[in-house]
Amino acid sequence: MVALIDQTLLQQVAEKLKKQGVHIATAESCTGGLLAHTLTNVSGSSEYFDRGIVTYSNQAKIELLGISEAMLRDYGAVSEQTAKAMALGAKNQSQVDIGISTTGIAGPTGGSKEKPVGLVYIGIATPEAVTVQKFLFKGNRLQNKEQTCNAALKMLLEHI
Repeated sequence: MVALIDQTLLQQVAEKLKKQGVHIATAESCTGGLLAHTLTNVSGSSEYFDRGIVTYSNQAKIELLGISEAMLRDYGAVSEQTAKAMALGAKNQSQVDIGISTTGIAGPTGGSKEKPVGLVYIGIATPEAVTVQKFLFKGNRLQNKEQTCNAALKMLLEHI
């Protein structure tokens, strides 16, 4: 399986963000900044992209996004609850219209029976609501990261 960033989808997202005058921020764990990198690969991205926060460790999630230690202890970094809190944290800390988060297990190590490699949660916080979707990707580490970015772009396009 070859997973690459969907450039057509990226252009659609960028055009819609610009047209709507929406500003976004990312909070990334499993993608390690790839989503922010992708969103800023479009000329003029400063019209919609405010910042990217890479919170790979639990401590970074606590310090930079305001996620509670209790949440991370009770649900884990890879969970619907954490994806929601990360998206809200990005939105609130950045004071933007939309916060988007990625948290998961890119692999090839780190998986378990309960949380296998390829398990990803993507969260989007808008002024109206917070939505989280769960995915289970099948690929190598880079493919899982790229598939996560494509899924995040699709979700973003639906929420703008």
